Amino acid sequence: MRGYHPLLAIAAGTGGVLMARLRGGTATSGRSASHFLRETIGRVRQAGANGPLTVRADSGFYGSGVVRVCHALGVRFSITIRHSPAVRQLIEAIPEETWTPIPYWIEDGADVAETSYTPFAHEQGARSVRLIVRRVRPTPGSQLSLLTLYDHHAFITDREGDTLTLEADHRRHAEVENAIRDLKYGVGLNHLPSGRFAANGAWLAVCVMAHNLARWTSRIGLGETLVTTKTLRRRLFRLVGRITRSARRLKLHLPQRWPWAIAFSAALARLRALPLLA
Repeated sequence: MRGYHPLLAIAAGTGGVLMARLRGGTATSGRSASHFLRETIGRVRQAGANGPLTVRADSGFYGSGVVRVCHALGVRFSITIRHSPAVRQLIEAIPEETWTPIPYWIEDGADVAETSYTPFAHEQGARSVRLIVRRVRPTPGSQLSLLTLYDHHAFITDREGDTLTLEADHRRHAEVENAIRDLKYGVGLNHLPSGRFAANGAWLAVCVMAHNLARWTSRIGLGETLVTTKTLRRRLFRLVGRITRSARRLKLHLPQRWPWAIAFSAALARLRALPLLA
């Protein structure tokens, strides 16, 4: 995208974007992640969310700054860890009898276990946390190192709870990919229009607003969460109609054989019934 890298915070379960920031140059995923996270959490709290919060992230957010922000703001975290020789040795030392099979599309294809780990141990105030690991048998066509028996996916967390439950919940952070795909191909974020940073920043803001409006229309109006913006545009937003005036009132005439007329009318009624905030 012309050398620019959007940084996004996605609301779990809704697909809505909580915050977005555009960065220029060859920015890595972790650059400014801690500041971005602090600002995002602050906005969420200001919006009235006073319950417990959990940050789920991939390895791009694996950094001591992100963990420090979570500790400082009282937010739980679940972050995919980058593999290193020390981490691989720790995983290999997990006793075989502690691995628990989990449902997988290949029989006996995946197991989960946990151990303890102190990330960023060289830094002051480092804390030991849970290291939860999912190991997956190579699938047909996988390209792994010679004599490799498993592919390992590990993350650190300070959350309490059952190991299998936390592992399954962490995997759901991949829902962010659906939001990113919708931003790219549903509202045009895959084509930043300018060589100017400010113009592309404005484009990102407009794309995020369009995406969120589509998500709220789907969730509130239709009661669905998996409808893409392209589908909404095809079914609802590009509706062909005719406006007439009679007895000083405007009337919208819709196609008689339009297959989504009932859904459109129901969504419109739900959205009109929403109370207006003062």
